[in-house]
Amino acid sequence: MDTLYLGILIFIFVLAIYDIMVGVSNDAVNFLNSAVGSKAAPFKLVLFIAAIGIFVGATFSNGMMDIARHGIYQPQHFYFAEIMCILLAVMLTDVVLLDLFNSMGMPTSTTVSMVFELLGGTFALALIKVAGSDLSFGDLINTDKALSVIMAIFISVAIAFFFGMVVQYITRVIFTFNYKRTMKYAIGVFGGVAVTAIIYFMLIKGLKDSSFMTAEYKTWIHDNTFMLVSTCFIISTIFMQILHWLKVNVFKIIVLLGTFALALAFAGNDLVNFIGVPLAGFSSYIDYTANSGELGPDGFLMTSLTGSAITPWYFLLGAGAIMVYALYTSKKAQNVIKTSVDLSRQDEGEESFGSTPIARTLVRISLNLSHSITKSVPDRTKKWLDTRFRKDEVIMADGAAFDLIRASVNLVLAGLLIAVGTSLKLPLSTTYVTFMVAMGTSLADRAWGRDSAVYRITGVLSVIGGWFLTAGAAFTICFVVAIVIHYGGTIAIIAMIALAALSLIRNQILFKKKKNRGEVNETVKQLLSAPNSEEALKLLRILTREELSKVFDFVDVNFNNTVVSFFNENLRGLRKASGAIKFEKQLIKQMRRIGTMAISKLDNQTLLEKGLYYYQGNDFASELVYSIDRINEPCLEHIDNNFKPLDDTQKEEFSTITESIISLVRSCKTKLIENDYSNLAVDIRESNTINNQLSAIKREELQRIQNQKGSIKVSLVYLTMLQEAQNVVTYTTNIMKVSKKFQE
Repeated sequence: MDTLYLGILIFIFVLAIYDIMVGVSNDAVNFLNSAVGSKAAPFKLVLFIAAIGIFVGATFSNGMMDIARHGIYQPQHFYFAEIMCILLAVMLTDVVLLDLFNSMGMPTSTTVSMVFELLGGTFALALIKVAGSDLSFGDLINTDKALSVIMAIFISVAIAFFFGMVVQYITRVIFTFNYKRTMKYAIGVFGGVAVTAIIYFMLIKGLKDSSFMTAEYKTWIHDNTFMLVSTCFIISTIFMQILHWLKVNVFKIIVLLGTFALALAFAGNDLVNFIGVPLAGFSSYIDYTANSGELGPDGFLMTSLTGSAITPWYFLLGAGAIMVYALYTSKKAQNVIKTSVDLSRQDEGEESFGSTPIARTLVRISLNLSHSITKSVPDRTKKWLDTRFRKDEVIMADGAAFDLIRASVNLVLAGLLIAVGTSLKLPLSTTYVTFMVAMGTSLADRAWGRDSAVYRITGVLSVIGGWFLTAGAAFTICFVVAIVIHYGGTIAIIAMIALAALSLIRNQILFKKKKNRGEVNETVKQLLSAPNSEEALKLLRILTREELSKVFDFVDVNFNNTVVSFFNENLRGLRKASGAIKFEKQLIKQMRRIGTMAISKLDNQTLLEKGLYYYQGNDFASELVYSIDRINEPCLEHIDNNFKPLDDTQKEEFSTITESIISLVRSCKTKLIENDYSNLAVDIRESNTINNQLSAIKREELQRIQNQKGSIKVSLVYLTMLQEAQNVVTYTTNIMKVSKKFQE
């Protein structure tokens, strides 16, 4: 039996290594977002500074992993077997959940996931124990920590967004977008405030519970906080002003220092989210093997976990090394960073999210409120404020999403809010604060224009929704896993491990597919930053061929799937095709938005010569997708209602014509990819032949209706299929005709 629990403990530590890597992928956005988004330094230098912060923070981290030892459950009432069941369920749930969010590119809270996993696993075992003993839930579960985290979600989201918006607005009014013109003397004071706030954050939040901080040090810092802050402000203000006079960009110093501070605090305080559970399991196993005597795992109470434990230095050192490795190698970390940077970037571009009714309503309300407020502001004041927000004067590095001023405010304010929250004993999440500060500052900077606000708000709501979803999913999944492991024993443990492994593999596959779909983004980025009209046209031609070939791929697969599924009365296949059509419609809308922005890069002559062909190509692609939809919809409704299927004659007619249509689409796709239209006339003749055949079949079907042969319902669906099949053929050749003219 001891061997079984040793194996479980080893597996928990293996999961912990993976958990650290996916956790860093998730939380890297907290400290890299501002530096990466503003391009304050080369990416490798930013990573190096963050890596130092992580390693220092992890090495000097608090050794007391109390939340995993007795923060949620009351260990004195749980047996060793029950504790190991909870801890294994937590780790299995955590790695799968975090990896899923990272694969989707959605930042979430590792703190919330761990707390609610512990709560879910503990609640599952508590239900079992309460049913068979005199114990109550109050004896077994400590709900205070979970409730404080829930409250912190609401508090940190609202406060961080509000202060991010207000502070950035004031800062922008002071410095404007052309900050080099207005920073002569203000930069010293701003730098002094920023550096003081960062150092205060590092002392109060980052190092207050570090392993080398004795009670005397803490008391001295607490008693002399005002003196330390004042001295730091005076020295840093003078130092920053001198650096400015020496032509050093002070904002870059602030951003890099803030990155180091947030990385240090992340590693120092959030390390418990990754190794707290394995260390609780390690401590439990050591105590059980040393003191259990004749008591088995079902009879040895884990009273020892009520005390705090000092984490051995080698665990901290190892965890720090793994975190640094994950930071450098994780592609998913860059994916999560991209979500936050895209939602806060200054200019318009390809939007990662669509629009929702809630987002549209919020934009409408905000516009009405804005109009009401501006009416009461004097015209002179409005004109003066507008001069402080001239985006055409922005000083921003090539490829940056926003400037150094906003990056500085993001880091300084996030650090300061977390420090204040800590001093007030509010367990603020670094993820919540840093993300919402970034959203607030981007709103104040007028980065959310009328053409992008609805997409940005949808993105923000999606991320916030993901945070709440994390709590519910963590609790529910861990509850189920703990129940299964408790009753299923060794077989259930093996099954849960296999299920977790399959889930991780599936997430990796989905991530790779999503990454492959997003690779065109590089072409889009190059296009939107093209230096001249000639380069823009060249890139636009490449992008057009890529996008239109994907549309032909979609038609090839989904036209055939719809027809075959309808013939075989396969409702599931029709629904799958319907889902693919909805997704493709979103991609078409995105392609049209990108095209509209890209076409503006062309000079007037090129625009007049090529612009019409480009828009026509997009229109025909859109109509092609909608034609497939108009085939799928009546077929789906027909089969869903269990109406009479097509007869053999109708199936044979349409099967033959379907093969011809798919062959035409594939031939056109090949010409499009190879950019070779020399034999396009052959495809045009073939399309005319197919359309004539479809017209003949329609006449035959109308004759059958007149002779009252077959079901009228199925005939109406069949006529719709024939008509839309003609549209598919026509739009396919039309795309090729305008593409030829655009690519010439």
